[in-house]
Amino acid sequence: MFHQLLSPVANNFFLSFVVGFISILVVLILLGVLRRPAWQAALAGLIVGFLIAVTVWQMPVGLAVSSTLNGFVFALLPVMWIVWNAMWLYNVTVRSGKFDLFRRWMIYNVPPDKRILLLLIAFSFGALLEGVAGFGTPVAIGSALLVTLGFPAVEAVTLTLMFNTTPVAFGALGAPVITLGAVTGLPPGILGAMIGRQLPIFGLILPFYALIFYTGIRSLRTAWPVALVAGLSFALTQFTVSNFINYQLTDVLSALISLLCVIAFVQVWKPADLEQYRASFHSVLPGVQMGGHDEVVPRTPIGEKDIPAPVDLPEPAAKPSAGEAVLAWLPWVLIALVVIIWTVASVALVGSSPIKWPGLHNAIFLTLYKKPYAAIYSFQPLGTGTAILLTVVLTAIILRLSPALFLQALADTWKQLRFAILTVVLIIGLAYLYNYSGMVYTLGLAIASVGAIFPFFSVFLGWIACFLSGSDTSSNALFGNLQVVAARQLKLSPVLMAATNSSGAVMGKMVSPQNVTTGVSTTDLVGKEGLIVRRTIVHSLILACVLGVIVMVQQYLIPGIIPH
Repeated sequence: MFHQLLSPVANNFFLSFVVGFISILVVLILLGVLRRPAWQAALAGLIVGFLIAVTVWQMPVGLAVSSTLNGFVFALLPVMWIVWNAMWLYNVTVRSGKFDLFRRWMIYNVPPDKRILLLLIAFSFGALLEGVAGFGTPVAIGSALLVTLGFPAVEAVTLTLMFNTTPVAFGALGAPVITLGAVTGLPPGILGAMIGRQLPIFGLILPFYALIFYTGIRSLRTAWPVALVAGLSFALTQFTVSNFINYQLTDVLSALISLLCVIAFVQVWKPADLEQYRASFHSVLPGVQMGGHDEVVPRTPIGEKDIPAPVDLPEPAAKPSAGEAVLAWLPWVLIALVVIIWTVASVALVGSSPIKWPGLHNAIFLTLYKKPYAAIYSFQPLGTGTAILLTVVLTAIILRLSPALFLQALADTWKQLRFAILTVVLIIGLAYLYNYSGMVYTLGLAIASVGAIFPFFSVFLGWIACFLSGSDTSSNALFGNLQVVAARQLKLSPVLMAATNSSGAVMGKMVSPQNVTTGVSTTDLVGKEGLIVRRTIVHSLILACVLGVIVMVQQYLIPGIIPH
């Protein structure tokens, strides 16, 4: 049995941390500095990580290969199975013309102000998609809609990534919180309540923060009312539902309330400087066939200062009728209903089979926790991805989509996701290698050794784990219990530290190669993921530091806020 080494470099945690961080650094440099495609950065990171795991952490080659393959399979099912079907649903709406109908509904029912459209789509609608799908699909679909409303692709993807933070910890009907409770032994309800006393702060400030980044602080002089409505309605609902109703319903209810509040508010209020920020409705998604017709926008080179301008096309058709409005919203309402029913009825458990991974299960000794490391792959043929597939089929039937267009939508999905699939497989393989080699526990213990300031740095444990895996759920499975162990050693609140792992993970979501590469899949930015990371990493670190300060305040100045 291989015993994980926790400080293999000169028996020193700091030096071991530095060496263990090299693979992550390789990915970041290749993405953000050298601007290589995400799959190349992930492949390089995996190769470097594999060599370090085998030579420095002394992991047997067979175990290193087996753990990486375990990650590959998990990446395909359930992760990319969910993403694949969510993107197929999107392409069905595109091929049927209902995505353009959804765009037209926005054009005629919301003031044509870019700031309002940004909040409505990237923030509120994106949170709804996160609640039912996640794994980058809110960014892919949200940014696609923004592009069709005249936003340059770089801005659309960057801003939707920025907003894809505060709802993440309650995504997939509370899956991250459920996992956190399972690995820590703490009640999920209490953990959800604590997370709900951290993330609503960001739900409130993100609309203002994003608008300052996008249009400058001057634009807030007129746009602050709608930013306040969007953020406050989301934050209050997120806090209330997570603390007093049911944390599993947090995302869906928060997103729906925010959507309804913003739509209702802009029916009676419009910014005075709307003309200055008027959206252009003259662009469609690059290279995408909408409604069965080719409307192709020429591709142009994309760089820091070379952002494609909207292409002049005819104005959209007439305002959708009430019946057309129902059809425009139907796919997104349907997916929310199907996933909620699927989850509440525990359909995913039907036919579920736990598989002990050959050659890996209990073949490694977890030195930190003094027990064998289980490697059980949960095969769920009726998981969330299958629920979304059912939505795809139902939507195609209701919309009377022809078999030819249905298959064309499937082909579109392959074209969009083939590099995303490769990237996700490689990066999650690296994450599993980090887990089973012990490298990730070395990073965690090194951060946990900082002493009284640990509440600040605990945020970055979640950040690192989410960067590697792209998932808040995986981050909690990885570091949730480590946070509790460190908290008890330092006489801190285990509930607060465990919740902080989940809240910290959401800040790493906007730079995770998995999330970014899926997010750009519907735009002309495929292969330009490094450009996006360069634009988001500063915001990711700023928000993580703000969270760190909040956690310090909660631990040392207002400990009464921590639920028991």
